[in-house]
Amino acid sequence: MIGLRAGGRLVRMLVTELSLFGRMALASLFGFLIGFEREYRGKAAGERTFALLALGSAGFTAVGVELFPVSAEKVIAGVATGVGFIGAGIIWRTESGPAGLTTAASSWVAAAIGVLCGAAVYLSAGLATALTLLILESESLPIVRRVRRKKERPGDPGPQPPEP
Repeated sequence: MIGLRAGGRLVRMLVTELSLFGRMALASLFGFLIGFEREYRGKAAGERTFALLALGSAGFTAVGVELFPVSAEKVIAGVATGVGFIGAGIIWRTESGPAGLTTAASSWVAAAIGVLCGAAVYLSAGLATALTLLILESESLPIVRRVRRKKERPGDPGPQPPEP
């Protein structure tokens, strides 16, 4: 009888660990897709970076949700804070203004998608990934290109500052 109980506990533990691994694998895939877009655009942070950010976020969140459900929100807050520091390191100042903002914001979103996967909120994670890719690729949409062309016509000085 004792052996059956121990065997049942072992099976439950194995199922839990495989579930955690599946959450992290899905988060990695979603992060990879976002990173692929960034790499395709020639940005420094690419597939591996975003896959690892999502993987780590999912891992921390899944462990927090499964093993420490009472304080899982603290784990999630720690993930958001840590990725915020990484994002701050991605942003730098140039003569024309700040650079790296979109990549930093994308890393923050990849971590949020990892949190969703880690918390087993799969549909929202998939939809957030699709929305992120749509936003990042919005400049290639014909309507957005048309609006930008109208805005940046040669000879058009654009909006003028108000006179004092």
